[in-house]
Amino acid sequence: MAMMNAAVVTSFAEPPHYQRFEVPRPRSAEEALVDVLAVGLHPRVRSGAAGAHYTSTGTLPMIPGIDAVGQRPDGSRVYFVAADDVIGTMADKALAGPRRSIALPGNADVAKVAAAMNPAMSSWVALRRRVPLERGHSVLILGATGNAGAMAVQVARLLGAGHVVGAGRDPGRLQALTAVGADNIVQLTDDGDATGKALAAAAADTDIVIDYLWGKPAQQAIMALLTARADRGRALNWIQIGAVAGPAIELPSVALRSANLRLQGSGQGSVGPADYLAELPSLVDAISNGAIAVKANTMPLADVEEAWTREERPGERTVLVP
Repeated sequence: MAMMNAAVVTSFAEPPHYQRFEVPRPRSAEEALVDVLAVGLHPRVRSGAAGAHYTSTGTLPMIPGIDAVGQRPDGSRVYFVAADDVIGTMADKALAGPRRSIALPGNADVAKVAAAMNPAMSSWVALRRRVPLERGHSVLILGATGNAGAMAVQVARLLGAGHVVGAGRDPGRLQALTAVGADNIVQLTDDGDATGKALAAAAADTDIVIDYLWGKPAQQAIMALLTARADRGRALNWIQIGAVAGPAIELPSVALRSANLRLQGSGQGSVGPADYLAELPSLVDAISNGAIAVKANTMPLADVEEAWTREERPGERTVLVP
């Protein structure tokens, strides 16, 4: 039985442990066993390792990691997404299939690709596949002070947004968004009325909202924007991606009758694998040429327990290297 080193979750209440694990076997002739070069420690990876993500099967032991950069037996490098929620990518080796992987250009920085693809993909796919962004459209990013939200500001601008508003709690990180594409920023506070007025003043007539928060902030923002719109018949496309602030909201029925509000989500299930795969090459190019900035902090996979509990600096994504 061939063995490898891996980050292994044995309890949803503990960080993964670095230990030996059986090497996965290809399930078809199309799958290849690749050497993992770099894997990002994303919030989605943490929720999966805690058994808290909506795709979690509750199966233990498991290897976390939903994507990675790997090297095929022929020496070529690929970015790939794991096909299994139990046997992930935080290991010496992982399985990569052609329907979930793309070849990387020679100039690709593997750490940056591993760090940026997952957080940037959320807004990229949302604005390309869920509500295709038309040049000149205005976009509000709710939760713009998180890594994915900050990248969403860059993505929206790169894809042709005419006006981008970033909204979040951290004032320092908000100010930094103006240097990467935000035309306006709004600080979210515990004062719901004041926050609602600030959002309405900055983004009442926005075309698209990318929402990483949900919960009370989204609940307050929806009503604040709708009631302040100059033309309520103009479509407000609300794309729900994350639920950092809570899994549910209360939405008055009048919000759906009195304005052209279009609620939809973007994530696993609402976007098919083929659509994700089709968007990956252009996203890799944007990361490789610096159009989407990212700071990758590399750590050895053997230090996964330390990495798991370490607080990331703003704008940074931890990348584990076997």
